[in-house]
Amino acid sequence: MMPMASLRGRPGAWAGMVVIACVLAVLPFALASVGTAWVRITNLAILFALLSLGLNIVVGFAGLLDLGYIAFYGVGAYTYALLASPHLGLHLPFWVILPIGALLACVFGVLLGAPTLKLRGDYLAIVTLGFGEIVRIFLNNLSQPINITNGPQGISRIDPFRVAGWDLSRTQHLGDHVISGPIKYYYLLLLVLLAVIVVNLRLQDSRIGRAWVAIREDETAAQAMGINTRNVKLLAFAMGASFGGIAGGMFAAMQSFISPESFVLVESVMVLAMVVLGGMGNIWGVILGAILLSFVPEILRYTVEPLQKAVFGRMIVEPEVIRMLLFGLALVLMMLYRPAGLWPSKTRRRELVSRQ
Repeated sequence: MMPMASLRGRPGAWAGMVVIACVLAVLPFALASVGTAWVRITNLAILFALLSLGLNIVVGFAGLLDLGYIAFYGVGAYTYALLASPHLGLHLPFWVILPIGALLACVFGVLLGAPTLKLRGDYLAIVTLGFGEIVRIFLNNLSQPINITNGPQGISRIDPFRVAGWDLSRTQHLGDHVISGPIKYYYLLLLVLLAVIVVNLRLQDSRIGRAWVAIREDETAAQAMGINTRNVKLLAFAMGASFGGIAGGMFAAMQSFISPESFVLVESVMVLAMVVLGGMGNIWGVILGAILLSFVPEILRYTVEPLQKAVFGRMIVEPEVIRMLLFGLALVLMMLYRPAGLWPSKTRRRELVSRQ
């Protein structure tokens, strides 16, 4: 989506947007004809895009390296699970729980940001990494003496999204068409993603967005220009965490089961890799990175094993090992040839050129 002002007098851009909208509208039905699993993978890719856009505010806009971002995802997911499952006997509607989850994640974001305002680079990465692990350990152990999170067993039978009595997890027939639960979730996730993109675009062009960029470039100079760096950095942590909380709530509703194993360090690194691969600071680049890193592992899962059996008669290397090897190779190549990402923002590209 482009700013409306930039589309005036550009019929080609409008035509392109109409084509993209049509493709997105029919995409789940096309994928469902191949297999429902691909619709679920697409839904997870949209969820990762939501997470990446949240982390992009902290890392891409404000330049604050956060390695514990998945903790906010976990806070949102557990908030939804606790308030919409038989575990505590509460079954609140999703439109009440999602804002609560976002608010709680926002509070956790401020709690993380407040004591780390003077840290940058490696030191900030270590602190945020520790924060993510602390949250995961708490989720693992808050089962005694009072059972809050049910420990490593996780929480099951989480309520799905329901809109006016319409259960999004159930398959329904509309004439000759079958609309499965993943297809309905696809449209809901797409709407939320569009809303988050609009918010990000507005933030990027706002005074707050420019203040984040100023802090990223030179915090001392930004402070000398009158920017309240403390509040602006806290706002970046809070807003990024809120998007993570919303994504976590939607994840819990879609999966109907969550456990602490869904919020480990690898997931946090994966989201950061999506931001770096796509292009820090560029909204469209971040979404591209999320889509690539969500689909490539699944494509490998479906192709590596049969290919090895066809060539060697048996499987020699596990798909997971090949995936990590390819990720490592891709990161090395990125650092060498595309340090700003596949689709960097114009500002980041200018920065790298000027430094060279």
